[in-house]
Amino acid sequence: MKRRTKVHARPIHVNVPISLLNDFDAELGFKESRSKLICSLMAERVYGGGTFVRDASSRRLMAALTAREDTDETLRSLLLQILAKTP
Repeated sequence: MKRRTKVHARPIHVNVPISLLNDFDAELGFKESRSKLICSLMAERVYGGGTFVRDASSRRLMAALTAREDTDETLRSLLLQILAKTP
């Protein structure tokens, strides 16, 4: 029995370089859906939000790096010094 949903989807076909597709699939978790991720990336692009790295300012990227748990303490210290100096 099919699940009913109010959101209707349409299958599409796109040409993607094989190496890009392989790298993309390698980034997906075992239970992640390629289609769902592509849909969310498309929605982000269309509806905005600016959460792509390429859209972020240098200041925002530095702030994000300082907030990460895996950031080296030396790097965190340098970033905080730079953030303190720039308006």
